Amino acid sequence: MCRCSLVLLSVDHEVPFSSFFIGWRTEGRAWRAGRPDMADGSSWQPPRPCEAYRAEWKLCRSARHFLHHYYVHGERPACEQWQRDLASCRDWEERRSAEAQQSLCESERARVRAARKHILVWAPRQSPPPDWHLPLPQEKDE
Repeated sequence: MCRCSLVLLSVDHEVPFSSFFIGWRTEGRAWRAGRPDMADGSSWQPPRPCEAYRAEWKLCRSARHFLHHYYVHGERPACEQWQRDLASCRDWEERRSAEAQQSLCESERARVRAARKHILVWAPRQSPPPDWHLPLPQEKDE
């Protein structure tokens, strides 16, 4: 059996929990690709602690977030999913409900899919342009 714990990593403390990298840290064994051992179902843990869902829901309902989201997207932020996830997380902690576990897993998968659907705006270069060392056009005129 592998003892695993959830690791939240972030570079900036001002970043909301939804922008954090979520990964598994194992104790006593090397990290394995895939999921930790969950054959018996008792070792399953929510992808985030319930406090993280509560903090996201609270942030989503704040006036600052409302104004920012409305300015950027032109619509009110949808906070219902964070509230559902918080309720599912608490349901899992209290009763180990299979429906709560399934709901949290589907919600996190949807978040990952939504984050991955955005493509890069700029194509990364493999090498610099051939004339990178030449002066720029405006510098030639001067």
